[in-house]
Amino acid sequence: MIRRATVLSCTALSALSVFACVASASALATTNHLAPKPRTAVHHAHLAVGTPHGTKASLHAASKPVAATRLVRGPHGKLVRVAAKHRSYERFSANSFAENVTYGDITEGEDPIVRAAAVEALGNMNGTAVAIDPSTGRILAMVNQKLALSGGAEPCSTIKLTVALAALQEGIITRETPVALGGGYHLNLTEALAHSNNLYFETLGRTLGFERVKHYATQLGLGELAGYEIAGEQLGVYPDQELPASMGGVGRMCSFGESVSMTPLQLGAIVSAIANGGTLYYLQHPTSQFELAAMEPKVKRTLEIEKLIPEMQDGMRAATTYGTARSLRANFREFPVMGKTGTCSNNGTRYGWFGSYAETPNGRIATVIFLEGGRPTFGPKAAELTGQFYRALFERKYFEPKTAPTAVEVTTGTN
Repeated sequence: MIRRATVLSCTALSALSVFACVASASALATTNHLAPKPRTAVHHAHLAVGTPHGTKASLHAASKPVAATRLVRGPHGKLVRVAAKHRSYERFSANSFAENVTYGDITEGEDPIVRAAAVEALGNMNGTAVAIDPSTGRILAMVNQKLALSGGAEPCSTIKLTVALAALQEGIITRETPVALGGGYHLNLTEALAHSNNLYFETLGRTLGFERVKHYATQLGLGELAGYEIAGEQLGVYPDQELPASMGGVGRMCSFGESVSMTPLQLGAIVSAIANGGTLYYLQHPTSQFELAAMEPKVKRTLEIEKLIPEMQDGMRAATTYGTARSLRANFREFPVMGKTGTCSNNGTRYGWFGSYAETPNGRIATVIFLEGGRPTFGPKAAELTGQFYRALFERKYFEPKTAPTAVEVTTGTN
């Protein structure tokens, strides 16, 4: 089921001076590569957009005006109370907190240290935490497996990762390209990722057009199972048709993933591919020590994105240092973390996403935290919990370099 959000308050904006697409990247050698699609016409359109920096709300019956008053000074200097203008606010029916989120989880093949840290970080939040070794596709820990393997939810602003890669691959932008957003306002990719600027990615989406946007999103794994024979995994959805213009069209799809349903495993696979240089692995979740010992990495496809990743990293790191994910640094500053937040809502339920990977002395680890609930649930909260997760691993000395035992250590106690 696609969980789709609508806009609470929209302002009609026009992406002025949309830049022309430059020459497309050349066709790649095999169909397993992230090959550019044939060019389509650049769309110039007025687009109803929501808030400009990565959040949106839903319009439904739960929103109602709030009676309010204010004090003003009357004609004789006395303070009198008068009715204030009505305002609307979004009401949430979902609970951000839950008990026993680990009930039913199969944990025998997981890394016990990683799992303990993920459980600790998630606490009583209604959500799931998935940690992945991006060099193999192994799921190190999956907390609240029922939610992690569900049909997913709207990606919110995490969809911007796929749009950025598409625009970079097509040669439309580099990280320094100033994109005209109207009114003399320009923004480059680094700042757009850091602050999750909606209008920037709506502009990229209209420039790319739906067919190219869909091509790259599906090459990155949306609309297909992310795991290899993971029992209970459900399939997200990437639509075959562009969102109607009355609902924002392809621009809206590229700022919030409107009409798309993404699973936590799908985001984990995308982040892992960025972390490892372009290999999209099937994610594997060993359920026993026997399965763990027998596990071999399984490549779904190789993506020609290695040269594009440095263009992405600045913005993903800026998100955690001063952007939408800076709450992560309240708990963890030891190693660089690159990531992307997402916040949106639908029918009284709010979603908070954060996908990231960390540079550690033992290599990289990719993490996705996805939350469902009410007002306490949003992308920066997922980033905060991710910082707690990395902190918990750090305190358990998980990141200390692992060295091979010496000859003395090997022979000690073997008599």
